[in-house]
Amino acid sequence: MRVLLLTPALPYPLHQGGAIRNYGLIHGLHHHGHQIWLLSFHDNDTSTKTTPLHDLCEYIETVPTPPRNALQRLLSLLTSKTPDLAQRLYDSAFANRLENLLKQQSFDLIQFEGLEMTGYLPLVKRLQPQAKLCYDAHNAEFALQHNIAVAERGDIKRLPAALYSTLQAKRIARFERHICEQVDLTLAVSDEDAAMFRTLSPSRCVHVVPNGIFTDTYAQSSEKLDLGECVLVFTGKMDYRPNIDAMLWFSNQILPRVREHYPEARLYIIGQKPHTRLQQLRDRDDIIITGWVPDIQPYLRAGAIYVAPLRMGSGTRLKILEAMAAGCAIVSTTTAATGLNIQNGDVIAIADSDEDFAQQLILLLQNSERRAVMGKAAQTYVSRHYDWSVLTPRLMAAYMDIGLE
Repeated sequence: MRVLLLTPALPYPLHQGGAIRNYGLIHGLHHHGHQIWLLSFHDNDTSTKTTPLHDLCEYIETVPTPPRNALQRLLSLLTSKTPDLAQRLYDSAFANRLENLLKQQSFDLIQFEGLEMTGYLPLVKRLQPQAKLCYDAHNAEFALQHNIAVAERGDIKRLPAALYSTLQAKRIARFERHICEQVDLTLAVSDEDAAMFRTLSPSRCVHVVPNGIFTDTYAQSSEKLDLGECVLVFTGKMDYRPNIDAMLWFSNQILPRVREHYPEARLYIIGQKPHTRLQQLRDRDDIIITGWVPDIQPYLRAGAIYVAPLRMGSGTRLKILEAMAAGCAIVSTTTAATGLNIQNGDVIAIADSDEDFAQQLILLLQNSERRAVMGKAAQTYVSRHYDWSVLTPRLMAAYMDIGLE
């Protein structure tokens, strides 16, 4: 079949969760013999011909990401009932490119990668009413905003942000319900997210296709790093509110407890675009903020333990899948491990309070053998359940359910 994917960023290089998922979907579609057209936002000068996407897609076109500043977002909050996320990537240049493409080529399936791309749904339905439409929900966005609001309303400094998320959660729920009712298929990344979408639109088709990775690529890493002993590692896009909250909570409430037993313990925060709220951590000698790095795998392998102290969010955490594939011992909150269907202690350790999280880290730092056993179990688990070779058949089954082959 002929498939058009609309993505918020070019799915390569694989430096953030959305790109990792979208590249996996494209790879799976190509592997099953389908033809792929890709229309993406992209700001880098690097030619798409130098990426693996060139060999996987029939056609690739990119448009610069539209600027959207805080004032524009505030105005839309005050003057529009449409959620900010739905307006963030609507752009006339992208719409024009899409319109031209839809007039030139007929598609069997048109897939919107993330809620921010569904602003183009009316245009697609008008020009190609015969095409099947799929909304690939990388998160249950309405639930994510609600969780953020609940987590931040207890901090007086974060009350404006909590109010923003409260308003957005209500708007997103209405908008996301409308989208689910307009498309033929909604893809959720976890059973929990799928249940939420079914409450929004009980009569519509929802399938679960979790986030995945190519586990073989994490089997070994050529670069070796020596970060020292008792190194704790976190990875993620560091202007993302759940990640910021996780690192502030961990740094201020958990890491000091660990250092009472292991004074040499240090935290490496690895990820692009560190937010100004993290600036307070830069002067500490027990925390290293790297910013963007070309490859996270050497850091994953050099750390003693991977930490995932997220208190807000939804979906399946690609950061945890990557750490599992790299053989890391992991301590995670229940929220961060949502969707993985893992029992506490079997593959990763689960802890939700300051004291419990710190205690799990201390126990693991004391026992290198247990860390190795957990890392091996994590590698086995992620290979069996979250490799794209396992997940792609689930994607194909979802398409078949709406009459596509």
